[in-house]
Parts: sequence; structure tokens; C-alpha cells
Amino acid sequence: MRLLLCLLLLPILGFVSSSAPTFRLEQNRYPRVRTAYANSWPRLLADLQRLKLQPERLELYLRAFKVGRRLEVWARNQGEGRFQLLRNYYIAGTSGTLGPKRRSGDGQVPEGFYFVDRFNPQSLYHLSLGLDYPNAADLAHTAPNPGGDIFIHGSDVTIGCLPITDALMEELYVLAVEARAAGQAELPVHIFPFELTEAALQTRRSSPHYAFWQSLAPAYRYFEATRTVPGVEVDARGGYHVRP
Repeated sequence: MRLLLCLLLLPILGFVSSSAPTFRLEQNRYPRVRTAYANSWPRLLADLQRLKLQPERLELYLRAFKVGRRLEVWARNQGEGRFQLLRNYYIAGTSGTLGPKRRSGDGQVPEGFYFVDRFNPQSLYHLSLGLDYPNAADLAHTAPNPGGDIFIHGSDVTIGCLPITDALMEELYVLAVEARAAGQAELPVHIFPFELTEAALQTRRSSPHYAFWQSLAPAYRYFEATRTVPGVEVDARGGYHVRP
């Protein structure tokens, strides 16, 4: 049975701690990364140029929605203002239900505010980007074993991760390598249950996750209004607070 346990995606390489200028070179030591560049980079470069985005200044923001199963890739030139939508990927497999991840083995895809903390060019599922789940907010609410090893990866099956197929993962991996090589030390990944408009929230007032979703909504709305990524802080009780 082709079920993916995300712990199997633990990278051999882990996060590469080299300086930004050499990061691309180190990643290209791996055959899958070289193949990803050959397959994806000419097309990506043309799209970046069309949007007047410079690879040497590339900055990314990823935003995922469970309802609609999409992963958005937003981009801008570092030091400039608003992000532009560069890619909209279909999430090819899913597990769990709406609501945050609270314990190991619950099958849930997390919801909240994360960063890419690992590049895995030798993933069991082609290529993968690891997220820093559990973060401080998760740890304040989870059971003794919150689980971990949440990835965006290739393939089309998962338990708790975000698969986007091998071909699309090649694109995203190349973009992430380019952003890291351009100096982006932190690549934010915000995972939402659905578009957190006031109207959408009101239809789910009876959900046990309603209060949690309200805590996510300010960051969603800030980006919708400004097309810039807010800072997010976590208080002592595990609550999220937007910091522009």
C-alpha cells in the first residue's frame, strides 16, 4: 500500500549550512538537482523575466490552502515591495481534516506559520523541502509527542505532508535554491485551512478550531491587503500575533 510516512523523508543531507554564494553549487552536486535545473530553469527564467524579477535578488513566499488543495508561490525582488504570484500548484495528495496538527500519527497537515529549514536533494520522494514543524505555537498546544518531519515533496501520496508531484517539485526546488543562493535565509510557508475571510470564518463558527483559525486570520488578511509578508510572533500561551 503506497502510503507515505513523512518521517521517511528525513534528509541525508539536512539543511546545507554553506554561505549563500556557494549554496547553488553544492546543491548541483546532486544528480536530481541538476536534472531539475535542466528540466525547469529555462521556463522559470523566462517567467521571472516576464514579471521583471531578477534571479540574483529573488525572494519567495509560499502559501498553502487545504480547501482547494493549492500551494501558491509568490515572488519579488529583495528590497522591493509587493509580491507577485509566480506559480499555483495543485496539492496532489492529502490526509487528515481541517484543523491543526496536534500529535504524532494523527495524519494531519499542520496549519500555521513555518519556514523551510531543510533542503533534501536525495529524498525518497524525489526532492523535498522540510518545514520547521513543530514551531513554538505548536509546542504550546500539542500532546507530549507532536510529531515532526513535515515536508513539501514530490509524488502524489502523503500522510501529513504536501506533495505536488515530481515535476512540479523540481520547479519549486529550483526556485527555493535560487532564492537561498540570492541570500534569502528564511523562506516563509503559511498553511491555512481555507481563505480566512470573515465570511468564510462565519460559516464555520461551530468548529472546535474556530478560535485557532481566528488567530491565523490577521496574517492572511495582512498579506491580502498589502501583498507583503507580515512578521508573526508567538506569545507565552502559544497564540499568534501579527507584527508588520
